[in-house]
Amino acid sequence: MIQYQSENITVFQSALYQTTSTIIQTNEMVLLVDPNWLSGEVETIKDYVNAIKGNRDTYLLFTHGDFDHIIGYQAFPDAKVIGSVGLKQHPQKEKKLQLIREFDNSNYIIRNYPIEFPRLDIVIQEDGQQLCLGDTTITFYLAPGHTEDGLMTIVEPLGVLIAGDYLSDFERPFIYQSAKAYRQTLEKADRIFATHSIHLLIPGHGQATADSTEMTRRLDMASDYLNRLCEAVMTNNEIALDELYHEHAFLSPFTEGCHKENINIIRRECGSSGIAGG
Repeated sequence: MIQYQSENITVFQSALYQTTSTIIQTNEMVLLVDPNWLSGEVETIKDYVNAIKGNRDTYLLFTHGDFDHIIGYQAFPDAKVIGSVGLKQHPQKEKKLQLIREFDNSNYIIRNYPIEFPRLDIVIQEDGQQLCLGDTTITFYLAPGHTEDGLMTIVEPLGVLIAGDYLSDFERPFIYQSAKAYRQTLEKADRIFATHSIHLLIPGHGQATADSTEMTRRLDMASDYLNRLCEAVMTNNEIALDELYHEHAFLSPFTEGCHKENINIIRRECGSSGIAGG
């Protein structure tokens, strides 16, 4: 379904995990971000892109390599593909593809395109790297922490921040790579808000927002949660850890597993360098 739409921007939201797929159109191009999940949802997104693109080039951006975000890759074989150097060098490409196959097989899903890991035409290697297309400037920032290969992307002059799996309205931080890197990415997001005029924030899961106060709330919420989680882990405060777990929305074996992985990663990092504090 479409959760947000304006003249230049359309945000689709999957029925699964409130995952977003964003389409931005300018005079020069159509930018598609993370087409997902279900085959019918991907087909709807594909039909929409085909209906609006005309003679413009299509660019396909992946915010990171989690299987739910790359699942629609080959539905757009003619697109120019953008991703981070971490995505290009992803060490578990086959594992991500196997997760897609298992998901489709478990749910009897048939897709009319092959399942492949994204091959990149444009590789983002550093903060501030830009793609300039006429009056449109797309600026990229590496965003590790949730995963090693994350990207945050700003599209100007529209003032759109595509955050990947950060700054959700309801999700607490899921740390698959590094709590230290996650904190640094949140600090980077704060600098992005200070140096770019952001009019619309689009997370990988949840609602887009044009409210600057809400953007700040999400950043503060994630930072505060991470600070309290690190403190609880380092002091072995099981009561606080349980309370932190129950702040997650949609409690389930999935969120329980993510919470335990958060704790394990923080414990490993605390043993070498320590990461508590703001």
